[in-house]
Amino acid sequence: MTTLEAVLLACALAASLALQPWRMLRGGRALPPLATPLLAWLVLLPWLWAWPVDAGLPVPLQWSGAALAVLMLGWPLAIPVLALAGASTMLTTGASIEDAISAAVWYGALPATAVLLLGHAVRRAFGTHPLAYIVGRAYAVPLAAVFCCVVMSAWAGGGVAGAGDATAVVVAFLMAMGEAAWTCAVASLLVAWQPGWLATWSDERYLTSPKSPPRRA
Repeated sequence: MTTLEAVLLACALAASLALQPWRMLRGGRALPPLATPLLAWLVLLPWLWAWPVDAGLPVPLQWSGAALAVLMLGWPLAIPVLALAGASTMLTTGASIEDAISAAVWYGALPATAVLLLGHAVRRAFGTHPLAYIVGRAYAVPLAAVFCCVVMSAWAGGGVAGAGDATAVVVAFLMAMGEAAWTCAVASLLVAWQPGWLATWSDERYLTSPKSPPRRA
């Protein structure tokens, strides 16, 4: 499984770098808005991923942060940050390179990509209503993405014995609910107080009423 995980991580990194995410940090003389959240994530994620808890459960208890990272940084910029967070576990937790790659895939690249795709689906289905962003992209999407990736990770690692392993499913759902809750809370605060720190939010897009089509005579 490590070979497949390494290929998935390499493909995600190649795709993100091909999109030139550093262009989002160009701000001329002024500090670009995403510079602060980028530095914050570079500090926060290694610390967050340094606290995995086994607890004898079939699913490792580890925060992801991928959903909020995508909302704040955008997918192209979030993928390298998540990859660095995975690599940092070799220093912070003594993880092997195989475990670091596995964490970067299952708790980083895959949920981040799922958040991107599901987020676009929510936007196409519900439009640019602020409630669709808060409830859909900032809560429902992280809940579904993290839940599916945690269950798939446990199944791939042999943690889930089969479809009847209710404990693993319950644990994964509770983890996804917790992560979705704080992702939605932080995103809501940023929408109100610091919208420039959200790469996926635009006041012009979500707060401007659409113009009515001209009436025909």
